[in-house]
Amino acid sequence: MAVSQIDLSPPSGAKQYHNTDLDGTASAVKASAATLYAVIIDNTANSSVEYVKFWDIASGSATVGTLAPDWIFKIAAAVKKTITIPEGMAFATALTAACVTTAGTAGTTNPTADVVVDIVYS
Repeated sequence: MAVSQIDLSPPSGAKQYHNTDLDGTASAVKASAATLYAVIIDNTANSSVEYVKFWDIASGSATVGTLAPDWIFKIAAAVKKTITIPEGMAFATALTAACVTTAGTAGTTNPTADVVVDIVYS
């Protein structure tokens, strides 16, 4: 898994989080308040539906499979999907993400193959 943070050109002040293998472990996108503007999810390597989940909590406090996510994006098998949020989605505490094979709160099973995720936030 490779994770990187990229500063996008001014004046936006936005950043891009890139993870080549988002899985069932809570990943800290931003450890403080954030606004989410876009999520690009590449699930082309999987033959099953995957679920990208977001929590408004620090990654160390997000127990995947137990703590209800604030947002869930369902991604069909073998597709790449871009979700834009032009006005932004506010996260007051932190921005944490994970990807599992089960919808809702339950589920800790990692996708079979890598799910590549790019998250644009400020």
